[in-house]
Amino acid sequence: MEFWNLFMVALMPVVKVLLITALGTILAIQRFGILGDTARKNLNHMVFYVFGPAIVCSSLAKTITLKNVVILWFMPVNVLLTFLIGTALGWLLIKIIRVPLHLHGLVLGCCAAGNLGNLPLIIVPAVCKKRNNSFGDVDVCKKNALAYASLSMALGSIYIWSYVYNIVRIYSSKVSSVDDSKVKAVIIATENDDIDSENPSKLVTVDDKSQTNDHVKQLEIESVVSHQQIAKISSTKQKIRNQIKVLAEKINLKVLFAPATIGTIIGLIIGIVPQFRKVLVDENAPLFVIQDSLVMLGDAAIPAMTLLVGANLVKGLEGVRKQLPLVIGITIVRFIALPAIGIGIVKGATHFGLIHHDPLYQFLLLLQFALPPAVAMSTMVQLFGGGEGECSVIMLATYSCAAVSLTLWCTFFVWLVLS
Repeated sequence: MEFWNLFMVALMPVVKVLLITALGTILAIQRFGILGDTARKNLNHMVFYVFGPAIVCSSLAKTITLKNVVILWFMPVNVLLTFLIGTALGWLLIKIIRVPLHLHGLVLGCCAAGNLGNLPLIIVPAVCKKRNNSFGDVDVCKKNALAYASLSMALGSIYIWSYVYNIVRIYSSKVSSVDDSKVKAVIIATENDDIDSENPSKLVTVDDKSQTNDHVKQLEIESVVSHQQIAKISSTKQKIRNQIKVLAEKINLKVLFAPATIGTIIGLIIGIVPQFRKVLVDENAPLFVIQDSLVMLGDAAIPAMTLLVGANLVKGLEGVRKQLPLVIGITIVRFIALPAIGIGIVKGATHFGLIHHDPLYQFLLLLQFALPPAVAMSTMVQLFGGGEGECSVIMLATYSCAAVSLTLWCTFFVWLVLS
């Protein structure tokens, strides 16, 4: 009975995601045409600029305090490890199955970014609802679960919109500039040929005609060497300038600080500073209406992103057979490799005293390694164009598998932290 109760707790949020995804697919078919290309693009911008920042800011401001940040210091490290290890596994997957260049950003993002938002917000508090739950008093457990899950969502948003977002952006720009790179390569090769053609070493043939003056010949040879050195130095300087220019173009602060990241920073400041909490967050606060409005806007983020996944699925199902190795690879990374590595990391950190001994907290840390890809990947791919269909197929397949894998992992994690 305990297994089946936990099975239903873990299964329900995944089923909700699948149902809303199916609705998005229905709304996107030609017969209805509600979520066409233009509508999807506009909805994407609403999620990116309005709904996403609102949900992160409001949840952080409400649940995070300075005390929580100090106690839960290991969670940012844990989430960062899920992203870095996922990226490394995604890179190996790209090399093994030879993923096309235009899908590199999508694969790395899906392997790195888990759904650290709505699934933990539903699963972790739900574990506490039973009166005979294994995590202590129901009210205390639920309060802690909301704080843990909200911080998880906020950290996920920071890493997704600063780290993964820029990975997708950089690879998208690489795809769009392939032709430009080829042109530049031709120009550089031509310039090198010009340098070789101007190589003064060919003057030695002139010396062969007049070898009476060895001193003059030596001077000319030294001149040749000096010209070659100058050419190499100037070429190196030009390469350095080009690298600095490329780096300056890639580091774009407006892109790095995405709206969701700004919302996270604001939410953390409001939550940590007591004066701001009294003015904005507490129920009797004079400006509580602002926080309440942000909550209303944020509630629309998850349904909107999930509808977009379903809407993009119409295009992706056309080439589903070609994407089968990709789907299988990402499924293995997210549901087998990452959770296994996560168990070693969390249990190791607990053994060395880096994590306080709260089983619910340890359960969430383990859960962060076993989640399906973040739904925000669909928004990123839509923003940059290319790979929308593949992204939707990956989402449908991984969330379908999550109905079983996530449930089994949750059952095992509960046993692990309580044993």
